[in-house]
Amino acid sequence: MAPTHVLRCCQRGLAWIPVIFIALVVCWSYYAYVVELCIFTIPSIGEKIVYLIFFHLSFIMFVWSYWKTIFTNPANPSKEFCLPKAEKERYEKEERPESQQEILWRAATSLPLYTRTGAGAIRYCDRCQVIKPDRCHHCSACDMCVLKMDHHCPWVNNCVGFSNYKFFILFLAYSLVYCLFIAATVLQYFIKFWTNELPDTQAKFHVLFLFFVAAMFCISILSLFSYHLWLVGKNRSTIEAFRAPVFRTGSDKNGFSLGFRKNIAQVFGDQKKYWLLPVFTSQGDGLTFPTRLVTADAEQATVTLQPDAVNIPVSPLSESQNRLLNSDQHTHTETHTHTHMLTVSHLAVIISPHLA
Repeated sequence: MAPTHVLRCCQRGLAWIPVIFIALVVCWSYYAYVVELCIFTIPSIGEKIVYLIFFHLSFIMFVWSYWKTIFTNPANPSKEFCLPKAEKERYEKEERPESQQEILWRAATSLPLYTRTGAGAIRYCDRCQVIKPDRCHHCSACDMCVLKMDHHCPWVNNCVGFSNYKFFILFLAYSLVYCLFIAATVLQYFIKFWTNELPDTQAKFHVLFLFFVAAMFCISILSLFSYHLWLVGKNRSTIEAFRAPVFRTGSDKNGFSLGFRKNIAQVFGDQKKYWLLPVFTSQGDGLTFPTRLVTADAEQATVTLQPDAVNIPVSPLSESQNRLLNSDQHTHTETHTHTHMLTVSHLAVIISPHLA
């Protein structure tokens, strides 16, 4: 049997196949559009110039955002979320889950944590040996905990999370623009080749397949792009859309929603001039996020809380959270105000008496 590290290297090599496939398709589309269509097929010089200018603009933005999505390393929890050496040794020696949770509770008192497991316990990753910050999850493909993890995307061979979520959205947007532009401008020549109005040359093959491929990718990308725009507007990750985050007072699928405008700002930043550029402008540090009060939701099942109460100190909000919450006034039913958020730290936290 081959050593584990060899199998791991083979697995990592195979993971690049989807990316290589996309790169080959993009390279072929560039050749087919620029050479076969614009140079050899389109007769009008003015039409060639206009098409080539807009094509290269969309091509550059698409490749730029795709590159950033692939090669931006996922953000990981900072050292403050790691257990101290002595506490880690105690945690590993303990066999009872209750005793392990006591160790985690003590370590978490100074951390800005608002979410819990479904049983009300501290979220801890045994693989990475860190207390998970809010919205952080372990990616089995990357074998690491990723801040604000959305999903692992095989088409970029990377984990989409806090550090590159904006790039991923722009990658979808510009790939959609790229495919739409190709399909729209190729359509008339596709029809002419199909009706034998143009000479039967090798350009015919490229133009015909260029239209089919662009149209196919348009349909698939449009649905994915629309879904992620909806997630951005709701301030949810793909994981949170399927499994609502659990706060100290219960689960709430809208627990991180600050209103549509501020939800957009969390991903794209507060300076609109940078929104369309694949440069990092997301707000916050990926470790802490503004939350709102957990309220009853008719779409969710009622959460039954246990009667025992334990006082858990809550760390103050980070500067990025304060800026998000104080830059505008929210309605009472939508979000916390900054003062209300700080008041939460003085409330009793209700948790299950049996920590698993």
